[in-house]
Amino acid sequence: MERAILVTVDLKSENGWSIEDRASELRELVWSSGVLRDTEILCTRERPTPDLFIGKGKFEEIARLCREKNIDVVIFNNDLSPTQLRNLERGLNGVKVIDRTQLILDIFAQHAYSEEGKIQVELAQLEYLLPRLTGRGIHLSRLGGGIGTRGPGEKILEYNKRRIKSRISKLKLELKELENRRHALRKRRKDAMLISIAIVGYTNAGKTTLLNKLTNSNRLTADRLFTTLDPVSRMYILPNNLKVLFHDTVGFLYNLPHHLIEAFKATLEEVKEADLLLHVLDGSNPRMHDLDSAVYSVLKELKAEDKPILTVVNKIDLIDNLDYLTRIKRDFKDGVFISALHGSGIDFLIDNILKILSGLVVEVKVKIGFNEMDKLNFIYEHGKIIKRETRGEHIYIEAIIPARLKPYFEK
Repeated sequence: MERAILVTVDLKSENGWSIEDRASELRELVWSSGVLRDTEILCTRERPTPDLFIGKGKFEEIARLCREKNIDVVIFNNDLSPTQLRNLERGLNGVKVIDRTQLILDIFAQHAYSEEGKIQVELAQLEYLLPRLTGRGIHLSRLGGGIGTRGPGEKILEYNKRRIKSRISKLKLELKELENRRHALRKRRKDAMLISIAIVGYTNAGKTTLLNKLTNSNRLTADRLFTTLDPVSRMYILPNNLKVLFHDTVGFLYNLPHHLIEAFKATLEEVKEADLLLHVLDGSNPRMHDLDSAVYSVLKELKAEDKPILTVVNKIDLIDNLDYLTRIKRDFKDGVFISALHGSGIDFLIDNILKILSGLVVEVKVKIGFNEMDKLNFIYEHGKIIKRETRGEHIYIEAIIPARLKPYFEK
């Protein structure tokens, strides 16, 4: 296991989380990547230096620690320019330097299983690496894995810049083909009048656990960040017989780099197209208000912040402090409090989903001839029968159906 020094730099020009909270999140990211945290360094600067990002004194401290502790990699909780990365690695005698974006991409690479997920990760990695190739031959010649070398990094010596650009173009074409397929699939869902519900939230809030509990799935879960990268959809039939699709989505992150949002738009498209968003919060996390704000920042970036949103406060089984529980119930008075792991509060969650979706269903009263049994089957498949009577040469039906189906019975 690689040994790492973690560096969090607090720039006074930036507003947001405290340096301690950002350092805590970096620890979680590093743990999720499978690297051993050896030492942490926190420092504050007015602005980054153009050559090293940090000051020379702090750099010399890091260089000394690398020599004394046999460090394999230095991980910055900031994005570094190509020049800063090159200068840092040269000054550290070839010790790998990873910035925040590359760390996130490395975790993504571990959790991409679908064809589309792998393409998105490789594309994002290559676009990240392209401007950073010059002068990094020592780093990039380290074949054999390790953080920052998963995915295309292991093959990077096979490429020159021209070949990388060619590969990027090819990946974009493949992604476009998959996007067209996904649009066709989404159109079939809409034609079938399926309601779409996207489960969103900060990474490790328990979204996949909730999907598993709702739909009796067995998706992989773990107490790590970004366990889910590939979007997953599962059918669920509500008590009023309304069929919905729950979509598990990649977890959000504080200050998620804009270019990563762009790179993973395909994964996040389900959020934009959903009829309802379930925003899952980790109620046991003392920073839940900050996590709530971070999620809404990403939703705004996706232009999805105005969609119907139901806040779901998860992991209440981990809350021992009753005063704290009372306080967050007051702060999130319109939220639903659950334990996805143990199933408590799930029925109340379904009731709230039904209330929100009530505007998407209507009650109809129709007469269906015996030669129109396809319509009757359609109601049974997509709605809920309230009353059925045989009256002469037709069947009288009172039913609740998706509002989008109503024109079909008015013809």
